[in-house]
Amino acid sequence: RAGRSRIIGVVALDLANPFFIDVLRGVESAAQQADVTVMVFNSNKDAGREAGLLETFEEQRPLGVLITPVNDSGEEERLSRLVARGIPVVRFDSSAAHVGGCAVAVDDVLGGRLAGRHLRERGHRRVAFAGGPFSVRQVRQRRDGLADVLGPDDTLTVIPLPDLTVATGRTVGRQIAELPPAERPTAVFCANDLVAIGVLQEMTLRGLRVPADLAIIGYDDIDFAAAAAVPLSSIRQPREQLGHTAATLLLEEANLADGHEHRQVIFQPDLVARTSTTARVRSN
Repeated sequence: RAGRSRIIGVVALDLANPFFIDVLRGVESAAQQADVTVMVFNSNKDAGREAGLLETFEEQRPLGVLITPVNDSGEEERLSRLVARGIPVVRFDSSAAHVGGCAVAVDDVLGGRLAGRHLRERGHRRVAFAGGPFSVRQVRQRRDGLADVLGPDDTLTVIPLPDLTVATGRTVGRQIAELPPAERPTAVFCANDLVAIGVLQEMTLRGLRVPADLAIIGYDDIDFAAAAAVPLSSIRQPREQLGHTAATLLLEEANLADGHEHRQVIFQPDLVARTSTTARVRSN
């Protein structure tokens, strides 16, 4: 372990998503308490870029590495090489730990169930899920949680997306708005708040009412969700706590070495109901 720096390397999945910015605040809080510097890198959901960053870490020997992998099953060999060289690795926003390692995540299946139950309680029986790519575990689990709570007579329309941005959300909004009213979902659960904001923008542009014509619920509860023209319901994740916990586990392993006990920490999400889902469905 000799020669390591006092630097934590962080590989975030997508820094364009405010979710990761909030997570990083938690990482920085824990690092500051330990007098450790944080260096942040963005894989931008690119497996090749992620591999290059991990190779650099192997050469530079930071104190430890925090990473949200592009694919949960990817880069296991390279992560194991880091650990073998005495560089601890903790996955954050990921429930699948590398062999013998720590991971911190949120129960995304529960998050999907919370969204689905809320929409069903409001009377929705034609529900859409907008998210992707489905190679991302979080997206799959949010969809699966929603599907778990829908009844046998409910209709679930899955709208696959190449990524989770405001622009793809507007595309979803156009697709839904162009459907005949009798075929249109009465509610859409979006895999993150950026997509939900895009759907809301498109509904507003086309003169459709939220939630009367379409209820919208997002995921993450970023600041923009509450500040939207129609405040958006969302599934809230403890973002800063997630980052702080991941960094704490990493620093503990770096300091205790063989005395560290690996842990998998799973946080529970919460439903934050706002105007975008308040109206009840009169008939379906």
